Amino acid sequence: MTGRRVRLVVALAAAAWLLAAALGPVLAASPAPSAGSDYGGDTRTSGQGPGLVGSPLYAIGGVLAVALISIGLTTVYVRATTPRAREASAGAAAGSSAPVDEAERP
Repeated sequence: MTGRRVRLVVALAAAAWLLAAALGPVLAASPAPSAGSDYGGDTRTSGQGPGLVGSPLYAIGGVLAVALISIGLTTVYVRATTPRAREASAGAAAGSSAPVDEAERP
């Protein structure tokens, strides 16, 4: 066997082993409803029916914090990488392509 064929056989054997290992817990799960439905509904609430789980205000605050941080970092990046007015005018004086004034055109 060549080295390439050996690697292929080893890779297929590893994939088959991983597939078999992953199927064990999946096949062990019972399709029956959980105990929560036998005892009055959603187990996440105290018998009040479906409700909000966790702290939605903290979640909204976290999303807003991430948004504000990303806006701030983007603003800092744009300001740090934008050329300064002196650098732009020095480049135009050195012969780079500067905008042409309409009055100077023939």
